[in-house]
Amino acid sequence: MGIGIVDGESPPDYNCEQCDPKSHKELLEAIDGGIKLWEDRRTLHGNWSNEKDTPQRLGKKTGKGDKEVKNSINENSIGDGEDVFAQEDVSTIYPLTDECHHYTSIRQVPWDIQKYWQQRHSIFSCYNMGIQMTDDAWFGVTPEPIANQIAKDLAAISDPSRTVIIDLFGGVGGNSIAFALSNRWVQVIAIEKDPSVIACGQHNAAIYGASEYITWINDDCFSYLASNSSSIDPSKTVVFASPPWGGPGYTSDEVFNLNTMYPYSLKTIHDPCRHMDSALYLPRTSDLRQLAKLPPAGKKVEVVQYCMEGASKALVAYIPAACLVS
Repeated sequence: MGIGIVDGESPPDYNCEQCDPKSHKELLEAIDGGIKLWEDRRTLHGNWSNEKDTPQRLGKKTGKGDKEVKNSINENSIGDGEDVFAQEDVSTIYPLTDECHHYTSIRQVPWDIQKYWQQRHSIFSCYNMGIQMTDDAWFGVTPEPIANQIAKDLAAISDPSRTVIIDLFGGVGGNSIAFALSNRWVQVIAIEKDPSVIACGQHNAAIYGASEYITWINDDCFSYLASNSSSIDPSKTVVFASPPWGGPGYTSDEVFNLNTMYPYSLKTIHDPCRHMDSALYLPRTSDLRQLAKLPPAGKKVEVVQYCMEGASKALVAYIPAACLVS
């Protein structure tokens, strides 16, 4: 499967099973036989992660048969200064639906997503492990190398006091998995309103050994922010948003008007989180003049273009928080 997370687990010169199948003979033979070798690795990684010193992350073992438990996220457990491990509950499992697919042949793939399926190993390096996607998710998922770089950059740019990250559009898990595996955040909260999509995201996080570090919320992200406004501490929270852009049509604009982004405009997305540091994943041709108006007076927005194979795929605007007015 993908590059190991534990030090010493990866060879010095790594190639995936697609590029170098002879080095993955055991894994490929196991997959052909229906054996899931990565489940042992996931258990090993879970035990290893719980021994790490900093930062402490959600997801613990009870010591009673190693049953996995997770913190329930409620109005008393998000950024309130209390022990976030005080109340625990078994995490909700979202079952895969008929809208969740793992395509193994291009003959199975609808014509309008075939070009994305051809890039499947760039989107998820562990695709062959059974990654699940809804058809619409192919248009919006962040490719894994970009998601990993964003997670690295956001970890570096964020003040250490920020320990919670909320992924407003969790989708099938591309960014949330990267945040969880960065070992930077005490809490990674992924919000997704589509039950089929969130099921895919939770399933994919398990493949990457990240499931115990992500709290999945099946809700509309704006409703979630509104209903938890009194308990989310802006001084400890960073918001990441990779919203839908309105379909591939945005590529025809030389400069993309973010106020026309569908179904959520730039203002709709930024207003609810303006008092928190935020990072917005947007089309590479986005109007920078519109982004420049978002930060508070005296501060600037940082814009980074993210590229693959020499071509920009998207930009991320890193926007500082506006001060709360008492």
